[in-house]
Amino acid sequence: MSKLCTADEAVNHVNSNQRVFVHGGAATPIALIEALLGEASRLRDVELIHLHTSGEAKYAKPEYARSFRVANLFVGHNMRRQLDGERVDYLPLFLSEIPALFRSGRRALDIALVQVSPPDRRGYCSLGVSVDVARAAVDSAKIVIAQVNRHMPRVHGDGFVHIDELDWLVEHDAPLPEFPPSPPSEEERAIGHHTAELIEDGATLQMGIGAVPDAVLAALKSHRHLGVHTEMWSDGLLPLLECGAVDNSRKVVHPGRTVSGFVVGTKRLYDFIDDNPTVTQHDIGYVNRVSVINRNPKVTAINSAIEVDLTGQVCADSIGHRVVSGVGGQMDFIRGAMTSEGGKPIIALTSRTAKGVPRIVPTLRAGAGVVTTRAHVRFVITENGAADLYGKTLNERAQLLISVAHPDDQEALERAWHEARV
Repeated sequence: MSKLCTADEAVNHVNSNQRVFVHGGAATPIALIEALLGEASRLRDVELIHLHTSGEAKYAKPEYARSFRVANLFVGHNMRRQLDGERVDYLPLFLSEIPALFRSGRRALDIALVQVSPPDRRGYCSLGVSVDVARAAVDSAKIVIAQVNRHMPRVHGDGFVHIDELDWLVEHDAPLPEFPPSPPSEEERAIGHHTAELIEDGATLQMGIGAVPDAVLAALKSHRHLGVHTEMWSDGLLPLLECGAVDNSRKVVHPGRTVSGFVVGTKRLYDFIDDNPTVTQHDIGYVNRVSVINRNPKVTAINSAIEVDLTGQVCADSIGHRVVSGVGGQMDFIRGAMTSEGGKPIIALTSRTAKGVPRIVPTLRAGAGVVTTRAHVRFVITENGAADLYGKTLNERAQLLISVAHPDDQEALERAWHEARV
C-alpha cells in the first residue's frame, strides 16, 4: 500500500483524545496543521504539544476550544496572547529532558506531525533544520505523518529518518519560513563588545538568536579557532564560519563540526547547512547534556534574560506570572560552561527594555520564574560593562550589578538594597 496521500487523508488518522506532536521552528508542517484544522468539527480534546512554532497557530484560538488543547514546551510569540493556563498552557522542562519525557511514555505521543526532506537514494529523509526534540517524537509516536518538502535541507547528524519509519507521506513543497536578523542597537553593540572581551581564542560557543547574540558574534571576527556546540544558531554565525574565525579545531566533541539541535534563519542559512558535512544536528538530549557540553574547552555560554535581581537570580521565561518564552536550554549550558575547563557562563541583557523598563531590579516581579539560580550565575553583562559574580557575597553581587545597571536606575537600586538589608 502506498504511503503517499493528501494532507486531508493523512490527518484523518488523528482522533479525539489523542496527543499530537507538532514539529517546531522553521520546520513547522504548515500544510498538515491547516488540514488538521479542517478536521476540527469531528475532533474533541486533542492535545497538541510542541516547542515554538511558525505561523499563526490558529488551533490555539478560542473558536477551536472544543477540538484542541495546547501544551507549549516553549511559548513563542504566536502563543503568548492565547496562553490561558488551562486549555493553552506551558510545560516547564529543561530542553535536554524533553526527549526522555517522550521516550519514557510519561507524556506518550499518539501522532507526530513532522516536516522532512525528500528521501535520498537509500530511502532516508532528513528532519532538516530542526532535529532537537523531533528525533525523539519520531522514535516514540505510534503514527508518524511527514510533510515532504524539497525545500527542507538535508542535514548531517541524528536527523535521518528512513521512509520505513514514516507511516504517511504528504508531498508539499513550500519555502521554509525565514527570520532575518535585526540590526543591533547601540546598547546591543556595546554588549557585544564587552562579551567579546571575555571570549578567548579556542573557546566553544553557545548562543541563541536575536540582536544581542548577533552583536556578540559580529565582534568576534578577529578571534581564532573558535568552536560551536549550541542548542541553536542563526545567520549571525555565518560570517565567522566563512572568515575562518570558527573552525571547530579545538573542540573535543565533534572536532571540525558545528553542532546544534536546530537552526532558524534565512534561506542563506538553510542553503549553507544543506548536505554540508561540517554541520551536524543532533537529538537535543545529547546536544544539551551537561556531560557532553563540558568536555569541550572554554565553553562560553551566552544567554539572555527578562530581568536579574540584585542577588543574581535570573528570570528568563516570564514577566511576572505571564509566561513569554520558556526554560529552554539556559540551565543546561550554564551548568555545562561552569564545569568546562576555562568555561564562562554569561547572561547578557540591556539594562532597560526598549520601553525604558529596568531589567536589573531589586527583586524579581511576583510570579517570575527563576530559570537560573543565583548559585549558577557568573557573568552578567549589560551595555555598561560586565559583572563577575562568581565567589561574591550577596552584598558584593548587589554592588556589581548596580554598577552595570542603567545610570538613571542606580540610585534607586542602592536605596532599595539598603532598605532590604536593614
